[in-house]
Amino acid sequence: MSHSPPTAISGFGLGLRVPHYDDFLGARQPVDFLEVISENFMVEGGRPLDVLTRIRERYPVVMHGVSMNIGSSDGVDPDYLRRLRRLADRVQPSWVSDHLCWTGVDGFNSHDLLPLPYSEEALDLVVSNVHAAQDALGRPLVLENPSTYLAFPEAAMGEAAFLAELCSRTGCYLLLDVNNIYVSATNHGHDPDDWLRRLPLDRVLQVHLAGHSQGIDMLIDTHDAPVCDPVWDLYALFAERLGDVAVMIERDDRIPPLSELLAELAHARELAGRAAA
Repeated sequence: MSHSPPTAISGFGLGLRVPHYDDFLGARQPVDFLEVISENFMVEGGRPLDVLTRIRERYPVVMHGVSMNIGSSDGVDPDYLRRLRRLADRVQPSWVSDHLCWTGVDGFNSHDLLPLPYSEEALDLVVSNVHAAQDALGRPLVLENPSTYLAFPEAAMGEAAFLAELCSRTGCYLLLDVNNIYVSATNHGHDPDDWLRRLPLDRVLQVHLAGHSQGIDMLIDTHDAPVCDPVWDLYALFAERLGDVAVMIERDDRIPPLSELLAELAHARELAGRAAA
């Protein structure tokens, strides 16, 4: 089944987090859109939905999930999709996104973004799940590249080729997390520039910029720190190859005052302006 393309938005935004609710409700902030975590608002009534309704009156919104489990051999939970559809119909986001990963099995949610083997079998599985999810939601999905910490011997292709084939076979779009590209490339010794060259950039709707942490012997995608210089450099390189897309700063832990995130967002605007020039 074909679906209408997502509503086009561009510019620079932030992820809406609880410590900043009052900032966004109290005064107009210099952002072009806000991203909300879908699962935080898949509830009946209460303050979360009230806040989201008021936010939606002021800003364009995109929805970003962490539990769709699009890579699961169990398929995507129909009840989850019904609740997500109900929220999307209420909010009317520009698009709905989630991660190219699996998050659990047999009804157990690991609350982690677990990696897929980039094999033909996994591709067929994800294609089937994406079609089912898009039909249930009545809209195309936007899928994000997760950070990875191991590689599978069953892999028949690289991540970029997997994403390209997935877009071709399902009509889905892409959310590129530049920090995740850097973390995965560093952990596996890959060239991120080569990764970008193999990607269908015309399917990219959104970009995430975030921070990470140094583990014992690899980088860990923690989203709890400012964007580091190598990620800024990669974004600057990436921005030269894109048209107008939605770019945002993502912070999920150790959340600072809004002013600090707005300063990072201003730097993203500056780099994009240089790329456009």
